[in-house]
Amino acid sequence: MKKLKMSSADMVAAARACIEEVETRDAIALMDDPDVVFIDIRDIRERQKTGFIPGSVHCPRGMIEFWVDPDSPYFKDVFGEDKRFVFHCAAGWRSALTVSMLKDMGFEVAHLKDGFADWVEKDGPVEKPEH
Repeated sequence: MKKLKMSSADMVAAARACIEEVETRDAIALMDDPDVVFIDIRDIRERQKTGFIPGSVHCPRGMIEFWVDPDSPYFKDVFGEDKRFVFHCAAGWRSALTVSMLKDMGFEVAHLKDGFADWVEKDGPVEKPEH
């Protein structure tokens, strides 16, 4: 088996050392703040299966750099708003890496430290998709 220079866990730890992490209880308290936008980077199938934070914006992880860049043909207006963005995934690993990369791009952002699974465990509101 090929040995990696850095494991995914090492990458997440390095990312977490330099980004803003929001604890789940604090994030739940932000639900009614009109200046906060939750960004869900999970796969669409995860959202469909487990639900999502009400009002959250789905942004596929593979499109994030393009959606936040105002010079990109794929730019999404939501990312041009003067809001606080809190990104999340299921467990906080993908969002930590994503937020670190966005910080490198100069985009002010935070992430839900322990992800959507902890949100559900701590009784955060969850919306289920209509089928």
